[in-house]
Amino acid sequence: MSDLNFKRRGSTSGADSSVVLFLHGYGADGADLLGLAEPLAPHLPDTVFIACDAPERSMANPMGFQWFPIPWIDGSSEVAAAEGMRRSAKFLDAFIDKVLADEGLAPENLILFGFSQGTMMSLHVAPRRVDPIAGIVGFSGRLMFPDALASEALSKPPVILIHGNADDVVPFQEMQIAGEALQDAGFEVYGHVMQGTAHGIAPDGLSVALSFMREQLDA
Repeated sequence: MSDLNFKRRGSTSGADSSVVLFLHGYGADGADLLGLAEPLAPHLPDTVFIACDAPERSMANPMGFQWFPIPWIDGSSEVAAAEGMRRSAKFLDAFIDKVLADEGLAPENLILFGFSQGTMMSLHVAPRRVDPIAGIVGFSGRLMFPDALASEALSKPPVILIHGNADDVVPFQEMQIAGEALQDAGFEVYGHVMQGTAHGIAPDGLSVALSFMREQLDA
């Protein structure tokens, strides 16, 4: 496991008063999502965009990275997957601290923007931090250990879950499972269904995510 490698795009205005941290999916890398800064930046002119690589090389794609192994894809064990996630959670928690310190920003100025496994990490780590971040954008993911959320959540940032109803990688019903668990634990949860979208980010989903981010950062 290596240190978290990341790329940074400064704000359009130069104000650097908020930050969106992209967390990629299994087998990808930070650059995979950093391209989203291009369409988002004009609408979030004071926002810095950062994308990091997950701390482990992917077992299924050695050119990419993983937050934790996935047994049905790479043949790992459930124990190895759980251990990998716990390790990555510590790394991500520390990396969030680093980003906030480097940028001189408070947690309420940071949004986690996850895709797939990056969503799983966002939904796991952010609620277990004492100080709430501005919000969580979760595309095409799932909530890990939903039964533990209510008792382990130390903060409850607002969440938007966005999922394609034709997703053949992370089943669409995971959106409802996560949403209900989050609501039951006292989180403010929004949702958007990308009609006909498989495992990806459609323009309508990105537009909804942008509106959510602008609202939370303005708040």
